[in-house]
Amino acid sequence: MHGLALRIPRPGRVELHPFTDDAPLAADWIEGQAVASAISPGTELAWTYRQQDPAKAPGGTGYAMVFRVEQAGAASGFAVGDLAFAPVNHASRVRCAAASAYKVPAGVTPADAALARLAGVSWSTLTTTAARPPARVAVTGLGIVGNLAVQIFAASGYQVLGCDPVEGRRQLLAARGFATCARLPLEDPEWRDRTSLVLECSGHEAAVLDACRLVGKGGEVVLVGVPWTRRSDLPAFDVLHAVFHRYVRLRSGWEWEVPANPSDFRQGSIRANITSAMAWFGDGRLASAGLTRVADPRECDEVYRELQEQRGGHLTAIFDWTQLGEKP
Repeated sequence: MHGLALRIPRPGRVELHPFTDDAPLAADWIEGQAVASAISPGTELAWTYRQQDPAKAPGGTGYAMVFRVEQAGAASGFAVGDLAFAPVNHASRVRCAAASAYKVPAGVTPADAALARLAGVSWSTLTTTAARPPARVAVTGLGIVGNLAVQIFAASGYQVLGCDPVEGRRQLLAARGFATCARLPLEDPEWRDRTSLVLECSGHEAAVLDACRLVGKGGEVVLVGVPWTRRSDLPAFDVLHAVFHRYVRLRSGWEWEVPANPSDFRQGSIRANITSAMAWFGDGRLASAGLTRVADPRECDEVYRELQEQRGGHLTAIFDWTQLGEKP
């Protein structure tokens, strides 16, 4: 197998590098041509794009890929021609264990199937929360994960409010009829003490404190957004005071709290969440229009720089790997 893969040779630089994998295809593996892959802006920008050690071999990135199966091992359960999703790096060709791949349902675009991986991040909170519809739910931080979280919880029957200081991000949801605001409405009696759950998707300390002050007694604040860097001088005491005196259930939003696959005595799974997200994109309960930029993989360096600088008005980018065959 020969192809091109995104590699990060040093912080702030992304390139296409050739790679080769000549190992024989195992009976329970599949291989094929990449079609579309989605960038996870939070994880990829913070974990790989900014932190790659230039003294080491260039590192790969990405975990939301859709590809067309061209070879399928006899024990894989896939057939040649199937469209598959797999949590693997951005590359023009894909080889992976069939157990880690998902069949993309008919009627779901490759781009939406790739975005289902990002929808799955907040779906774990939907699986584990004690709040039940029609409870009030607020989402802070309306990047791609927060935007999809608003859509998921609204489609599940909750009363949802999306919050972000960036007007353009709010408008993406407001244009589709969702309620939005710049900051959690601590003075609004409709939301103060009546909110059951806040999904904090920004990773900002001040948003966590506001969330703890907004929810009703016994309400949940779930830290979906990773606090990659310190962004304020907020005293920990303020958060601790709000948590203790308001009986807040402050917890991690780690998506892998649910098992990778369905299992006995456990509610939900990553596989069920991503599979459901793909189905919801297919039937219109989730929508991606206006959220992404579709890009040629050869534009990768500019695409990552644009996301890092929050230019362009979109929340993330989809690499269209079919474009590699259209230009010299």
